[in-house]
Amino acid sequence: DLFQVNSQGQTVQIAYPVPGSPHFRGIFLASCVKMASQTKDMSKEQRTLQYVQENATRGDPDSVVAAIDKYGWEKEWAMNVGDAKGAILDGVVKETAPMTMLELGTYMGYSAVRTVRLLPQGAKFITIDVNPESAAVAKEMISFAGLEDRIIQVISDSAEAIPQLKTKFNVETFDMVFIDHFKDAYIRDIKLLETNKLLRKGTVVVADNIIYPGAPDYAEYVRTCGKYDSTFYESKLEYSDKPDGLEKSVFRG
Repeated sequence: DLFQVNSQGQTVQIAYPVPGSPHFRGIFLASCVKMASQTKDMSKEQRTLQYVQENATRGDPDSVVAAIDKYGWEKEWAMNVGDAKGAILDGVVKETAPMTMLELGTYMGYSAVRTVRLLPQGAKFITIDVNPESAAVAKEMISFAGLEDRIIQVISDSAEAIPQLKTKFNVETFDMVFIDHFKDAYIRDIKLLETNKLLRKGTVVVADNIIYPGAPDYAEYVRTCGKYDSTFYESKLEYSDKPDGLEKSVFRG
């Protein structure tokens, strides 16, 4: 038996509900309702992070990526690049082996974790996102994956951040760029990368969601402006059967 001293200085026995009793079931149900309410009050990104922390292995990027994919397929859809297009991205990353890489659109950190796990040691990876809430989730996701020392997070509008990358982060040019933020900003930002001389001959630029929700102006630009050798990789929208794909564009210099 357990005892405690009450406010009058008297020692009293603590009464706990007997498992299986109506009182016990009531307390258990109330606890479940409270937990469900707390989960409902969390954002989708926070719920995904919680799932990863409960089901993935700390310090193992592969298990983090797998857990996010599983959550996206089985629980809640999310706008990560996903497993199908992610496999294409993996292939480009391995082929390019970039020592400097820029990502536009951190979101919850999925593609950053997925990509950096494949980069050579010593590579510089910078990811930019304007949303502080999702960036906070990404920071925890990246830390859980054990990659916090290999990823530089920038919380800013990409139009403001891109012109400052050379001076702030001591980057001359990028070997690879992954674009996966606001679709109507794709064309603006690739032109900013050009004018700020952050692309070199051979820089590989990969852009997501070319079909859905679509980035037609960007696709037309990289395919027809004469500055890129551009290839479309057909695939599926993340965690669905909808058609989508990636555009890989190699800068001619």
